[in-house]
Amino acid sequence: MAEQAVPTLITSVQRAMRLLEAVSGHENGAPAKQLARETGLPLATAYHLLRTLVHDGYVRKLDDGGFVLGDKLQTLRTTGRAQALLSRVRPTLGALRDELASAAYLTFYEDGEIRVAEIVDGPGTPRVDLWVGFEDAGHATALGKSVLREMDVEARKDYLSRHQLADLTPRTITSLPELLRRLETAPMAPAVTDLEEYALGTVCVAVPVYSGDTIGSLGVSLPVNRLSQLQEVRERLLPTAGRVTRSLSLTI
Repeated sequence: MAEQAVPTLITSVQRAMRLLEAVSGHENGAPAKQLARETGLPLATAYHLLRTLVHDGYVRKLDDGGFVLGDKLQTLRTTGRAQALLSRVRPTLGALRDELASAAYLTFYEDGEIRVAEIVDGPGTPRVDLWVGFEDAGHATALGKSVLREMDVEARKDYLSRHQLADLTPRTITSLPELLRRLETAPMAPAVTDLEEYALGTVCVAVPVYSGDTIGSLGVSLPVNRLSQLQEVRERLLPTAGRVTRSLSLTI
């Protein structure tokens, strides 16, 4: 019987991770000598690793010489939580793609911008060519308009004051009063449409979703020859959006 292969491990990485674990056990910080003793590392090795971790933001050195976890780890925790949340809804987006034979999209309004969080497409259901970033096209996409429609008046005013209504196609709405009117009188509400306003030859439908208090939208893109199916698509999007919101609301 062949011997089981032993994985190649990087000792310096293991040592750095042990140091991070030790640092995390001291809310008020711990000096290098104590951390070296707890991890079984030579003091010189502990100093070198701590200096590197401080430089890269994973550890912070206090004025009294103690070490605590740095801001970079908080960023990693936040990113990891977002990835875990998205992993919950990817199967739902995949099922939506297969059911409607269209690419599925999920966006959120974060840090003052409408951003794409996930796209699930396939060889037979290609995504729309994102030739202009969604952060600059909220007024021209169903996904962006869905988020704008859900905002309160002040948040919407703030967003629109910071974003030009760029003319992306001959059908893009570039008049602010007209955009606001259409948001308030959307005939398929709570669904919102994009009728070749972002890309010629493509129409989209989107409905609101939430991750806690964070506004988002769930939508699909279709070739313009499927325009007559928008109402049917809306009816299938709404219950799916409810499932996505429930999944995103579960505590990790």
